[in-house]
Amino acid sequence: MVGIKDVAKRAGVSIGTVSNVVNRPHVVAAATRSRVLSVIEELGYVRDESARQLRAGRSRVMGLLVLDLGNPFFVDVARGAEQAAHAEGLNIITCNSGQRSELEASYLAMFAEQRVRGVLLSPVATSGEALRTFRRTGTPYVFVDRKAPAAEASSVSVDDVAGGALGGRHLLETGHRRIAFVNGPAILAQCRDREQGLRTALTGSGAELTVLEAIGLDVTSGRDAGARLLGMSPRPTAVFCANDLLALGVLQAMVGAGVRVPEEMAIVGYDDIEFAGAAAVPLTSVRQPARRLGRTAAELLLAETSDTKPERQAVVFTPELVVRESTRVRR
Repeated sequence: MVGIKDVAKRAGVSIGTVSNVVNRPHVVAAATRSRVLSVIEELGYVRDESARQLRAGRSRVMGLLVLDLGNPFFVDVARGAEQAAHAEGLNIITCNSGQRSELEASYLAMFAEQRVRGVLLSPVATSGEALRTFRRTGTPYVFVDRKAPAAEASSVSVDDVAGGALGGRHLLETGHRRIAFVNGPAILAQCRDREQGLRTALTGSGAELTVLEAIGLDVTSGRDAGARLLGMSPRPTAVFCANDLLALGVLQAMVGAGVRVPEEMAIVGYDDIEFAGAAAVPLTSVRQPARRLGRTAAELLLAETSDTKPERQAVVFTPELVVRESTRVRR
């Protein structure tokens, strides 16, 4: 790679002059500045920004590690984080753990090696060797879509227990008493909390609950769960899914089998991604403020890495139910 010494030698100036042209052009005479810029363009010199930031003692890059970039929910979280970061002149490196602990550990190690300003983290689990190792690096981090244990770090999350209860109460109010819940991997706290909220809402109602655990939180897993629902007898009259991608997969299975939604099977999702409202049968869903989650988490991380270093916070947003055509009052 072309270095600053190469530019200085070709332009016949000192390394300090090249540095000034790149970083403080106003202090360099116009003729000299023009000559150096011509050499920079000729040689294709690119400033080593990471080295410059390390010398300054503060990176201008933040890391974002999420569970699944195939889920539009996390794409919106990333957009919110980028909005806050860009407002402060920072950039974000976004990585996808795919809900795999070993991949999460690899990305966390990379962030520490790159000396990023801090990391926004949606972890597979809030305990484990990967996270313990990362803590020892001293890199600041904020949990996104997950509460941090005790006062270990700041966090931004949604009350998923309340969200599960919202979906459960809605199905009871629309007359359903045979209800299925399609959940994701049990290792994810969000999935456990949503199921807990649903169970709480159904307590004392006399409703029968069937829980199906999906392998993943994607459309394919939802179709597989839908096939299992179709084979049940008696079949539930309503299904609540741990996220919208699962719900979309269940909807595909029902439509493909000729099961009418919502007449024969009501469906509720979770997240309220853009595709939920655009589905063949628009989905009722529990809405999470995804962009606000990302933006708030980035703001907390920026504050934590500033000179003031405020106290850590645990911000919890309240979800809301968005009712659409996939559920309706049963007569």
